[in-house]
Amino acid sequence: MGKTPDRLALITGGTRGIGLGIARALAAERWTLALCGVRASDQVRETIDTFDGQADYFQCDVSSREDRERLIEAIGSRWGSIDALVNNAGRAPRVRADMLDAEEDNFEWLLRTNLQGPYFLTQSIARQMLSGTARSGRSIVFVTSVSAEMVSTNRGDYCVSKAGLAMTAQLFAARLATSGIQVYEVRPGVIATDMTASVRAVYDARIADGLVPEGRWGEPADVGRVVAALVRGDAPYATGSVIHVDGGLTIPRL
Repeated sequence: MGKTPDRLALITGGTRGIGLGIARALAAERWTLALCGVRASDQVRETIDTFDGQADYFQCDVSSREDRERLIEAIGSRWGSIDALVNNAGRAPRVRADMLDAEEDNFEWLLRTNLQGPYFLTQSIARQMLSGTARSGRSIVFVTSVSAEMVSTNRGDYCVSKAGLAMTAQLFAARLATSGIQVYEVRPGVIATDMTASVRAVYDARIADGLVPEGRWGEPADVGRVVAALVRGDAPYATGSVIHVDGGLTIPRL
């Protein structure tokens, strides 16, 4: 086992998009980072190298029980216990289909990654946090989406997965509160990532038409700064809180 870091965070899906924005924000505060994703190590090496030894990468599909077990074992062997878990990994629908035309296998495929995987990864990490030597500042963050509350009938599977993940955050917050483990949900809005690249023109027009009160796309760094504050301990009496990072998108308006 290597030297136990002062603060170790596991960020799923941490090498691109919102996850990378979170990783950069935590690296700036000198966290040691375990980043995971489905891509092979050689495909992310250039990104990992930018962290100057603060981060390492572990290939892991969070929808796979075997992969999750290997990930936790590898991190434990390398560094020891995890202080902050950021459940960020998620998939977009394979196809955007009207609810009346959606296929069941696509639904199951998406929920295994977006809901079932983080649910049981959190279960394992929470057990580790509870059984290990007590350390202050332990926290778990679920990165969901405004789709947890805003309906898109052409991607019902995605909305259901994020709504389920929102409830997962509430459940773990209630279960772990007496043990001093803070649990939060962060709900990003329209964020500029590779996942949203295919609908860039659509949302450019909608944002120009007033969809987002702040009048711009969100950036991964916007989400990263919020997560950094949470895992730093800046909201110690707020477990279970839902923090919107959406430029005002979900403000009810006439």
